Amino acid sequence: MRRLALLAGLWALISSPAFSAGHGPAFALGTPTLGQGAWSSDTTMMNLTTEEDEAFMFREMLAYGITEDLTASLSFPLIAGSNDLKADNPPRTRGQVMMGGFSEVEGGLWWRFHKQYPGEGQRYESTFYINTAVPIDEERGGIGVGPSVNAALATGYASRTWYWWAAAGYQHYFERGNDRLGGLPYLTGAIGYRPPLFQQDYPKPDLRFFLETVAEFPERDERNGRELQDSGGTVVLAGPSVLGLFGKYGAEAGVLFPVHEDLNGDQPDETVRATLDFVVWF
Repeated sequence: MRRLALLAGLWALISSPAFSAGHGPAFALGTPTLGQGAWSSDTTMMNLTTEEDEAFMFREMLAYGITEDLTASLSFPLIAGSNDLKADNPPRTRGQVMMGGFSEVEGGLWWRFHKQYPGEGQRYESTFYINTAVPIDEERGGIGVGPSVNAALATGYASRTWYWWAAAGYQHYFERGNDRLGGLPYLTGAIGYRPPLFQQDYPKPDLRFFLETVAEFPERDERNGRELQDSGGTVVLAGPSVLGLFGKYGAEAGVLFPVHEDLNGDQPDETVRATLDFVVWF
C-alpha cells in the first residue's frame, strides 16, 4: 500500500504539467500545449467597447492533447450580442487570439515543433497554429461572410519565475458572393512573472502576472468586388492580466487599452477590451 501511495504521488507530480502547461496569457498567443491524453475546457467572456457600441461574447473552447506536442482544439460562441440593437457588424478582431473571432466556429491544431532546455526549470519552445473557421452569420455590416483560415507562429521562454512569448499570425477570409472580409494580420507579445510565494509544485495554488500587447492590421473589406473606404487600419493595445491556477482549475482576467489607432475612413475608435476565462483540465 505504501508503494502504491508513493507511485500515485509521483504520478501526480509527473502528470501535473498536463493541467497547468496548457495555458498562457489572456489575449496573446503562447506556446504551451496539453499533455498527451489530457482535455481542457475554457469558458470565456470577451468584451470590446468602442466610442459607439459595446460588444460581448461568451465563448467555449475544448482542447485535447493528441501527444504532448500536438493539441487539437474546437471553439464556438455560446452567447453574443451588442448594446446597440441595430449593430450587425461584430468587431473585426480575434478577441483572445487563441479563442477565435466573434460569431465564428473554429477548429484547429497546435504543434509545438521546437523545445530546448538550457537549465533546470527553463525551456525555449515554439508552436505553430493552424485553424479553420466557419461563420454563424451570413453578413456583417452588409458584407457577405465566408469561411476563413488562420495560421500563426509563437515562440517564447518559460522558467519558474519569468515568461515571455512573441507571435505573428494571419487570418484569411474567402469570398461569399462578390464580397470578402479583409484579412487580419496580427502580432502579439506577453511578459509574465511568477512570484516566489507561488513557485510551488502542483496541486498548490499558482499565480502569474502578465503584461500583454496585441497589434492588429485589418485589411479593407470588399463589397461587390470594390474595397470599402471605411474599413481596415491599425490598432495597437496593451494591458495587464493575471492567471490563477488551483489544481485542475484556473481563472484568468485581463484588460487591454489602445495605445495607437489609425483606422481608415469613418470608424469608431476602440476604448477598452476585456476578458474573463475559466478553465478546467481533465
